[in-house]
Amino acid sequence: MGSRYPHSSGERSELADRVVRVNRVAKVVKGGRKFSFSALIVVGDMNGRVGAGIGKAREVTEAIRKGMEVAKRNMITVPMVGTTIPHEVRLKLGAARIMLKPAAPGTGVISGGAMRAVIETAGIKDILTKSHGTNNPINTVRATLAALQQLRTAEQVADLRGKELEQIVGRRLANVYRQGAGRGQAATADATKTNGAAETGPKETK
Repeated sequence: MGSRYPHSSGERSELADRVVRVNRVAKVVKGGRKFSFSALIVVGDMNGRVGAGIGKAREVTEAIRKGMEVAKRNMITVPMVGTTIPHEVRLKLGAARIMLKPAAPGTGVISGGAMRAVIETAGIKDILTKSHGTNNPINTVRATLAALQQLRTAEQVADLRGKELEQIVGRRLANVYRQGAGRGQAATADATKTNGAAETGPKETK
């Protein structure tokens, strides 16, 4: 059994948490059956930080609490451009194959299942996603987090290559970055121009 509805905890109100799945396990012993529960929890601050964890206990509430503690200890920072991601990412982790693609402002979160929980708690509001292969929510969440860790902004790519920002995205978009305004409107154009540069990392192309 599972649930994707938000779960409210009174410990840290600034973090949003979501119960992705609760699984019941029965162990047959001499006196009968012993039940335990495992909970997959996703935690994020809705502003670029997200993490996931699994908790196991004899009670559902205790399993959720343990999962939240693990998720808070393993939070990652997601680079963002406005309300979307800097560039497209394709990742294969085990049997899970993940595709994350930036979208124009107003598109919304085009995603489902366990991926949607990670995307929404991270604070990404415009994105296109696709999940192939396994339907296991644990593997899907792990693959989504690994894909988000591969994201790089134009500034990070410029630093890795030892170049100026204008050489990566052009003068107009570089000014938008520095002024800190209009980043949502520049998201789609930036994603198109930095896609190839970000995916190649620090290696220069001729």
